[in-house]
Amino acid sequence: MIQFLKKIKPISFWIMISAYFFAGLYHFINPTFYLEFIPPYFSNPVLINTLAGIAEIGLALLLIPQKTRYYAAIGIILMLLAFIPAHIHMIALDGKIPNGPELPLWAAWVRLVVLHPILIIWAWWHRT
Repeated sequence: MIQFLKKIKPISFWIMISAYFFAGLYHFINPTFYLEFIPPYFSNPVLINTLAGIAEIGLALLLIPQKTRYYAAIGIILMLLAFIPAHIHMIALDGKIPNGPELPLWAAWVRLVVLHPILIIWAWWHRT
């Protein structure tokens, strides 16, 4: 198992960089997609969306150099923790974001309690 993980780690690393980089770009290509996820109790959702996009792009790029990789991975983990209110908001709306995507409620829960921790572990794995 350890040999397998060592073998796939470089591939996983570049997939992670690409995923965060393109997710960050998508904040600017289609901002309304993300704006619907931002809970209404946050003021200035446009600013939050812009900052999230910049953070995702910046942290993806900071993963590349070995010198900044640890800090970028910690930044991604903190960013993922900051996104938890958006996941809770989607659960509170039964998985149905107005003018946005609809997920079965169980899928919204899976995003929060399964997928989100996996993403955090993935970032932690690539901290070195």
